[in-house]
Amino acid sequence: MLREWRSELNRLLILIAIAAVLGLIIGKITLVVMMALIGYLAQMMFQLYRLNQWLEHLPDTELRDPPEATGVWGWIFDGIYRLQRRERDAVNHLKSILDKAQESSAALEMAVVMINHRGNLEWWNKAAETLLGFRNGQDQQQGVTNLLREPRFFEYFEGRKYAEPLRIQSPIKKNLILEFQITLFGEGERLMLVRDVSQMHRLESMRKDFVGNVSHELRTPITVINGYLETLLDHRDGVAPRWIKPLEQMHQQSQRMENIVRDLLTLSRLETKALSKEQDRIDVNSLLREVKSEAEQVFENKSHSFELESEPNLYLKGSISELYSAISNLLFNAAKYTPESGKIKLTARLSEKGLDVEVIDNGAGIAEQHIPRLTERFYRVDESRSTDTGGTGLGLAIVKHVLARHGADLEIYSVLGKGSRFVCHFPKDRLLD
Repeated sequence: MLREWRSELNRLLILIAIAAVLGLIIGKITLVVMMALIGYLAQMMFQLYRLNQWLEHLPDTELRDPPEATGVWGWIFDGIYRLQRRERDAVNHLKSILDKAQESSAALEMAVVMINHRGNLEWWNKAAETLLGFRNGQDQQQGVTNLLREPRFFEYFEGRKYAEPLRIQSPIKKNLILEFQITLFGEGERLMLVRDVSQMHRLESMRKDFVGNVSHELRTPITVINGYLETLLDHRDGVAPRWIKPLEQMHQQSQRMENIVRDLLTLSRLETKALSKEQDRIDVNSLLREVKSEAEQVFENKSHSFELESEPNLYLKGSISELYSAISNLLFNAAKYTPESGKIKLTARLSEKGLDVEVIDNGAGIAEQHIPRLTERFYRVDESRSTDTGGTGLGLAIVKHVLARHGADLEIYSVLGKGSRFVCHFPKDRLLD
């Protein structure tokens, strides 16, 4: 590039020199030099005109060749032409990628919808038309909440809390259950994925019904068996000595089965029945004192030190029976798995996000790899430990469900050999004055 400009500058100097010599010969040096410069400027203007004409018609032609020129103008024309070719190749490459993406998404059974920062539809695949009833062309740039008028979807979409998917009925087929998952990207744009989970929903409903019905049917026979065993043990003087130990073991296991059935029925109720709209005004301090008092009585033989630390005048909106069950499960677990003479602390304090209720112990702790699965049903950190303590493996699952029904979260922190810390985070909208 520098060489071309030097060459052009040399041409200009040579032109001026020749004009000066001619002007000297005829005695009008200024006039001749001025005429030479005007001619040079006219040539530059003509080249600019050619460049403008080429650029104006360039979009209408397929890789139109640049005008013929020499010197610096030839370099400019060729440089623009090369840039145009690279841009056209890049556009074609991106277009081919977009075409492939659209073709592949069209083959998906899952609906894929792109929504701009204003909440309007930009693009969707064929499955979106089948599952959501979007009409190609007519619904372009329409607000997604105008087309999907379900109140729960509006709340989910505008709330921008997309960590968990939303399940609602299809707006065009009431027998379909759809799962919506939204991801933010770019400058406020959203990608929405929608899939048909009707079969999964039916299977989940069947599972819940099965667990609930079986648990209900088992409750009566287990209660009868447990009652007869208790009667026999109450009159052990009339029982042969060799049957005492088997009867005690049978009674212990029947009680364990009774506890499992009770917890399964509790889980079934939590999954199938919505939280009542008329909720209790819960005095948190009073609730925690009751839970602590019960734990002290149940685990009196382990000589634990229970401590309660709570801010005054804390009130929650919710189900007192469910929250009692959740917090007592956490406190009882801490007491069960903490060796004798352990320290267990129950606290409640306000935080930036709402209210935190914590249960802290100095027990055996839990290995890091087990923590993500602790709230799964029947998950065992150590099978022998659960057997020794008589645990059902459902306590933390109940805690998780109760907290979810109250808009709360459970966080678990633990270090093996140093104890555990369970934190219930209640949102601000659950607090009462």
